Amino acid sequence: MSLILVQILNGLQYGLLLFLAASGLTLVFGILGVINLAHGSFYMLGAYAALTLTARFGDIFVALAAGVPLAFLFGAAIEWLFIRHLYKRDHLQQVLVTFALILMFDEAQQTLWGNYPESIPTPSYLSSSISLTSDLGYPVYRIALMTICVLLAIAMMFVIQRTRFGRLVRAAESNPEMVEALGFDSRILFRIVFAAGVAMAAAAGILAAPVESAYPGIGDRVLITSFVVVVIGGIGSIRGAFLGSLLIGLVDAFGKVFVPKFASVLIYALMAIVLVLRPSGLFGRQ
Repeated sequence: MSLILVQILNGLQYGLLLFLAASGLTLVFGILGVINLAHGSFYMLGAYAALTLTARFGDIFVALAAGVPLAFLFGAAIEWLFIRHLYKRDHLQQVLVTFALILMFDEAQQTLWGNYPESIPTPSYLSSSISLTSDLGYPVYRIALMTICVLLAIAMMFVIQRTRFGRLVRAAESNPEMVEALGFDSRILFRIVFAAGVAMAAAAGILAAPVESAYPGIGDRVLITSFVVVVIGGIGSIRGAFLGSLLIGLVDAFGKVFVPKFASVLIYALMAIVLVLRPSGLFGRQ
């Protein structure tokens, strides 16, 4: 039972982090219609930003508070420089441009931080463990990480479902022409959506840094798994991304323990099952 409990916690922690990264890709893909292969690079840059900002400020949460606004501004700049030119182009051009961004970001990472893995310290006040049994504990930082992810997920869903901006985002996903006809500038809306997606991916990278460290290519796995989340949850569905991320986290955690030889393919098997039963995803429109 203690082993199962630990794997449930590990799966929830991975799933909640994945949701932060994948929800931004869900919004960008569902609303802007852009296949953004560079999304995983923003997760990687978030992890390395955590390295730099934690070294400067001495605390990962201060790094998070400083890094998320910087990531939002960086995302707005990337949208203005590159992404806004791709909205009416075919997917092949989107793939080529965003793949070029991956190469640019990888070169920038190697130039600024080098090719060696870097560890980010856990705050001293969260370095202890909570006892689950007499001989088994669970790190307090991971509990704090899950709590922050849940709070961010609730805040994101509140913004999407209950605010004027969220109504505009949902309307733009369904009928962007009508949003334009009502007098709203879709260019500004799309820029905010893309920048918010970058900020969420960077936030996930910052929070995960003390657990996973920062190393070249850390965003590649996140990118692939995020696309799996988008497919399972349904394109453009935040609720689907949340449920899909948790399912993937739990399947991955239990697979690594009970069927380690097949753990790497289990999430793709899950995706295949969902596509057979619901081709549009769990909460996607047909």
